[in-house]
Amino acid sequence: MLNTILLQVEGFGPLITIGFAIFFIFILFVVLIRRYKRCPSDRILVVYGKVSGGKSAKCIHGGAAFILPVIQDYQFLDLTPISIEVNLVNALSKQNIRVNVPSRFTIGISTEPGVMQNAAERLLGLAQDHIQDLAQEIIFGQLRLVVASMDIEEINSDRDKFLSNISQSVETELRKVGLKLINVNITDIVDESGYIEALGKEAAAHAINAARKSVAEKTRDGSIGEAIAVQDERTQVAAANAQAVEGENTAKIAVANSDSLRRQREAEAERVAVASEKVQTAKALEESYVAEQQAEIVRAEKERSSQMADIIVPAEIDKKKVEIDAEADAERIRRRARGEADAILFKAQAEAKGIFEVLTKQAAGFDEIVKAAGNNPKDAVLLLVADKLPELVKTQAEAIKNIKIDKITVWENGGGKDGKTATSNFISGMYKSVPPLQEMFNMAGMQLPEYLKGKEIDAENEKEEIVKEVKPNKKDKEE
Repeated sequence: MLNTILLQVEGFGPLITIGFAIFFIFILFVVLIRRYKRCPSDRILVVYGKVSGGKSAKCIHGGAAFILPVIQDYQFLDLTPISIEVNLVNALSKQNIRVNVPSRFTIGISTEPGVMQNAAERLLGLAQDHIQDLAQEIIFGQLRLVVASMDIEEINSDRDKFLSNISQSVETELRKVGLKLINVNITDIVDESGYIEALGKEAAAHAINAARKSVAEKTRDGSIGEAIAVQDERTQVAAANAQAVEGENTAKIAVANSDSLRRQREAEAERVAVASEKVQTAKALEESYVAEQQAEIVRAEKERSSQMADIIVPAEIDKKKVEIDAEADAERIRRRARGEADAILFKAQAEAKGIFEVLTKQAAGFDEIVKAAGNNPKDAVLLLVADKLPELVKTQAEAIKNIKIDKITVWENGGGKDGKTATSNFISGMYKSVPPLQEMFNMAGMQLPEYLKGKEIDAENEKEEIVKEVKPNKKDKEE
């Protein structure tokens, strides 16, 4: 029997474990739900303990928050308004007159974020009586300051300013502890010396005198109004009579104007009828003229078309033909010019090639001459000049050959020397104007042979001179 029970218990073991787990989860869920706190609209939920932002408490109004177990806790602040009776006695005014200011203040905990935080820090856990006492002390002190800063007349006459000063002063101090001022009610203001009562009597006397003055002014206005009414009656009767006469005259004038207007309109109608008849006649003529004009335009258009077909079209054909011929001539000229340009180019290339060949051959010949002169450029130049010597002499002789002198007049005075006359001197001087051969050789860096200088030498000396002049010596080679 015991074994059977044990077997049955062992069979329900997993079910029991699952049941305990579900029960534990349910208990945990209930605990978590109980830690979720909702804030009513007439309270402030203050969460304190470990809160974010480095603050001492977190204030929530009109919402909800989850309170973490162990590390957080919560309390509520009541937003119910608190009415405080403040009977200020013997408060010293600005004029050193003591007054009594019985009043009633209505306050409550503020829901502004910064002020609400002050309330959480300074009023959390206090009973409503303690909060009331604290507020009453603040109000007493600020009310005395406001009374001390104002005159009796200002306090008594300008209640709005008095209440505004009280509200500003008291509100500033209440916000420091998390409270706000809801309402201020000043029941009455009295003073021990009777100054305010005297001000009231003075005001009453002013009011009575003003009322009497007003009655007298109203009586005077009534008499003046009656006289004005009689005057208006007589004026209006006279004006009515004048208007009646004026109406009769106006009626007569209107009749005359009506007759005149009728005659004017009849004349205008007659004029309009005659003018309309003439206008219609003119329009008929205008329409006929327009029709004739259109017919002429059509005829002119036809004539223009005929002239265009007979004259302009052939002219355009001739113009096109001339343009085509001109383009053909221009193309022919362009091709001829292109051919001539190619011929000139080929000719210039051939001439350049010939000049290149000539210069190449001359360079080769000059190279041979330099080699023949012992690789001395100066001696090579002397050889070239010696080669051109006959031409130089011929050129010098030809300098005055072709001079044409038709007539020479010489004044001979017989004063010649050495048997020379003026005529011979003239011819000799003219010949000397030709550059001497010796100077030409000097400019070329050469020496004129002796036989060309007019000296007599024998054949052997002449041969040696020629070889000496043409063949460079050892010293010139060294140079």
